[in-house]
Amino acid sequence: MVSIDEVARTAGVSSATVSRALSGRGHVSPLTREKVLRVAGELGYVVSSAASSLASGRSRNIGVMLPDLHRWFFSTVLTGISEELSRRGYDLTLYNVSDDEALRREIFSSFLRRRRVDGLIVVAMELDAEEIDQLTQLGIPVLTLGGSNPRLFGRAVDDHALARLAVEHLLRLGHTRIGRIGAEASFNRDFHIPARREAGFRDALAEAGLEADPRLCVTADFTIEGGHRAAKLILGRSEAAPTGLVAFSDEMAIGALLAARELGLEVPQDISVVGMDGHDLGPLFGLTTVDQHPLNQGGQAARDILERIEDPRPAGSGSDPADGPPVPDSAATSAEAARSLSGPEQVPGPLPYELVVRSSTSAPRMA
Repeated sequence: MVSIDEVARTAGVSSATVSRALSGRGHVSPLTREKVLRVAGELGYVVSSAASSLASGRSRNIGVMLPDLHRWFFSTVLTGISEELSRRGYDLTLYNVSDDEALRREIFSSFLRRRRVDGLIVVAMELDAEEIDQLTQLGIPVLTLGGSNPRLFGRAVDDHALARLAVEHLLRLGHTRIGRIGAEASFNRDFHIPARREAGFRDALAEAGLEADPRLCVTADFTIEGGHRAAKLILGRSEAAPTGLVAFSDEMAIGALLAARELGLEVPQDISVVGMDGHDLGPLFGLTTVDQHPLNQGGQAARDILERIEDPRPAGSGSDPADGPPVPDSAATSAEAARSLSGPEQVPGPLPYELVVRSSTSAPRMA
């Protein structure tokens, strides 16, 4: 079995440098890290997870909290997180937090306190003050993805602007009768995302001198089936039917496309449909959407949390000349540093989104 000393001799560095390069703990210059990784791969050296954890005090395991694993969006974000963590040599522990309040309390009060993870990513969950206190007391970096927690570091997409962009696309095409498939009240439990999209929808109409017609606004449950049912109510009207339709998710928009076909309507000649989020099935259905790149969101969240785990660098590193200049000692304890990393000292940029125009939208048919 190849030893760490053999990797060090072949790479021309110290064993300590090899350890830091492979663990991601401590300062190693990019060129040295790349060389060590290449040599370790060529020699077939595999880090012992148990030994690495004992030596570094880290588990190389990241916790991820999700409100609903069965939803396409969250599972796609999780895939992005998992892929990036795997590339960086980290494992993942999943906490699927459902509507079960007892389970949620148990996760916060017990599971997380077992300290099996080096950092935690919280996806689209609105946390109360007690839960935030429990997270900051863990002494590990915490990142929120989606929504806004002023006491925690996080990233989010602007759902108000995202919905505005969808409506503005239809307005630019010449549509003035625009329907909406929104979300049922129960989906507002975390960060009021449907409410933010509703406000964006109405604000875009108002700026164009239009009002939302309540007869053309129906709620559903973010599923294809729900969008199908809602679209039949909106598009099946014998009078005052819309020429454009905005759905607050791509799944509901796909359901609307299927409903239009069943009703004998041509898309986009009779009805233009815009979705949101960037579902994998969108290209297959020719769906115009506002894509917020959930897979990339997951990857970015993983990179963010690992950066906060691996920086600032621990005191005393850089003793090997190959590592580059030494890093000054820090007076803060590791627990204090980790707690500071959970807070919002750094304000990250907003998550990107873009309008992707496909065949489901065009100018309205002339009467």
